[in-house]
Amino acid sequence: MLHCPRTFARTIAFSGLFLATVLSPALAADPTGDWKVADGVATIRVAQCNGNMWGAVSWEKTPGGKDKNNPDPAKQSRPTLGMPILIDMKKKAGADAWEGQVYNAKDGQLYSSTIKPVGTDQLEIQGCVLGFLCGGETWTRVGPPIPVSAAGNPATKGTQPKSTAPQKTTGAVAPATKPAQKQVPGNANAHADAVGDICLLPDIARPTH
Repeated sequence: MLHCPRTFARTIAFSGLFLATVLSPALAADPTGDWKVADGVATIRVAQCNGNMWGAVSWEKTPGGKDKNNPDPAKQSRPTLGMPILIDMKKKAGADAWEGQVYNAKDGQLYSSTIKPVGTDQLEIQGCVLGFLCGGETWTRVGPPIPVSAAGNPATKGTQPKSTAPQKTTGAVAPATKPAQKQVPGNANAHADAVGDICLLPDIARPTH
């Protein structure tokens, strides 16, 4: 059996405590992944696309939904599955929060919004109209964080060696880490991932600002 001097063992213990203290906030501050909304009717996939956070509907309890409340008649027939909900969220300086806009499909309106991870399993969403009439809710994590890859991160674009193998962009969920969601009665496709990489969705890849 290997024996360590007491001072060496103490050094290892302090090093482990230091790493846990340093790494835990970084893990807790990751807003990417799949999140179930407060009322459970949908799951939102959040990923870093083009340097900012975006979120799109990746699962819905009642399939076949349409964006019928959108004020733009041309968009009232678009499917809610794959529809952007969190739009161009930028990191807030000095805080583990991101600011941008949230789309409320219930009234077809965009609101100023902030998202903030709470621990590793909750995401707080706060939205306001013209700086007041604020409201919010908390989403629950159902899928792991989505790692940032060179393919979807402009800061490292062009710095990687060329490869013939396909690269994953930031919005993709690895097959082995898809969110484990309960089967919903009457919905045979509750486990199917019909959205995939949200960074490749037209409204996110080519946003209209």
